[in-house]
Amino acid sequence: MKQEVKITVPTDWSAITLRDYLAFQKDLKNYSDDEDAMTAVMFHHLCKVPVEWIQQLDLDTYLNIRKDLVTFLNKADIPLSQFVTIDGVEYGLEPNLSQMAYGAYVDISKYEEMAINDKWAEIMSILYRPVTQKVSKFYDIKKYDGDIDGDKWMDVSMNIHLGTLFFFKNLLRDLVKDTQKSLMASEVIPHNIKSILEKSGNLTHP
Repeated sequence: MKQEVKITVPTDWSAITLRDYLAFQKDLKNYSDDEDAMTAVMFHHLCKVPVEWIQQLDLDTYLNIRKDLVTFLNKADIPLSQFVTIDGVEYGLEPNLSQMAYGAYVDISKYEEMAINDKWAEIMSILYRPVTQKVSKFYDIKKYDGDIDGDKWMDVSMNIHLGTLFFFKNLLRDLVKDTQKSLMASEVIPHNIKSILEKSGNLTHP
C-alpha cells in the first residue's frame, strides 16, 4: 500500500534559516559535478525530505518541486529589513554607516569578504544591535562594544540575511566606484576595508 507523504515546498527565503542555508551550501559543494545529487540536496535541506523518499516520488511531482525550488532560489529582489526581533529583543541596523564606530569597521575588516558563509552571522551581530530609542522613522541602537554573538543570528530567516547582503553589495559597489573617481580608497577607508570593498562585486549569490 502506498504511503501518502506531505512535502512542504518553500516559496521564499523567509522559510529558510541561516543554519539550514549553510548546511545546504556545504552539501551542495560536495556534489557540484552531479546534477541529480544537487537536486537531492535541495529536496533534503529545503523541503526536509528524507533522501530515501526522493526516489519514490513520481516524475511529475519531482520535476514540479525542482522547478519551484529553482525559481525561489533565484530570487534576488529581497528588500532590506532595518529591524529584526530575536527572542523578544528588537535589533536595528546601524542607522548611520558614515558614523559607524571605528571599532566596528575594524572588526568587520577582519573578515575576508562580506558573503553568506560561516562568518556571516558575526557580521550581522556587528551591524545589528539592540534598539535603545525609536521615534517615528528615527532610532538609536546600542553603542558598539566589541561583543560579537553570531549564534543568535543562525536561526534568523534568510530573507533578512540576503536583504542585508544585497543592500551592502550595492552600497559597497557604489562606494568603490566613487572612491576610484576621487581619492585613493586606502586614504579614506580604515584597515583592510579596501580589500572587502574590492571583492564586493563578487559577493556570494544564493
